Amino acid sequence: MKLSFTFLFLFFVLASCDSPQKADESKQSAVHKVIVQEVLHVNEYSYIRVLEEGQESWIAAPTTPVEIGKKYYYGKSMEMKNFESKDLGKTFETVYFVERISDNLEEATIPLTENPHPENTTKEATKPIIEKKEVIIEAATEGISLAELFKNREKYNNTVVTLKGEVTKYNPAIMNLNWIHLQDGTDFNGEFDLTLTTKSEVKVGDVITIKGKVALNKDFGAGYLYTIIVENTELIK
Repeated sequence: MKLSFTFLFLFFVLASCDSPQKADESKQSAVHKVIVQEVLHVNEYSYIRVLEEGQESWIAAPTTPVEIGKKYYYGKSMEMKNFESKDLGKTFETVYFVERISDNLEEATIPLTENPHPENTTKEATKPIIEKKEVIIEAATEGISLAELFKNREKYNNTVVTLKGEVTKYNPAIMNLNWIHLQDGTDFNGEFDLTLTTKSEVKVGDVITIKGKVALNKDFGAGYLYTIIVENTELIK
């Protein structure tokens, strides 16, 4: 059974009462401004090497897309000594578990009201609010529109499709994949934004043509269930 990040964090706090040599309260009220030096993503966590006032340290947060060289903030943390990450096969001399890390100071210090990694994998993952872009992009040659895909998803399930659209959101290097949100201006029953996974690098605003395999009700664990997603996409020049 997987431990939620919040439960794990509270466990460290309680454990510190009896085992101070393993877990020590640290930096509970301070706000930290750090520069990302390295990031290692695993299933539910991001292990991030950061630089703060000339000192390097490792922090662990719920999976978060961060950019090397960029400034971020975090608040409450718990120090763990000689912590072994089985996913990475690595033991950290010291790692600080944080509730969240953000490039927004105010957001980084807001107390959590819900589990950042829900154990319930029967519901579709909570996704960021995506606004519909005012774009009109014709389907690629031998391709289909997003509306066609949404309308006839069962028909296209487990098949390779060609799509063309504008990148509306881009999250790199999560679970060794880059995650893209794509829109072409069409919609079906309110669905207009499609999630893709790829090894290719893009940026928000790019108009791209891709080819990838459709999957329905794809469960990545930790509550991340997509009713429709296109995987292993490749950019078509």
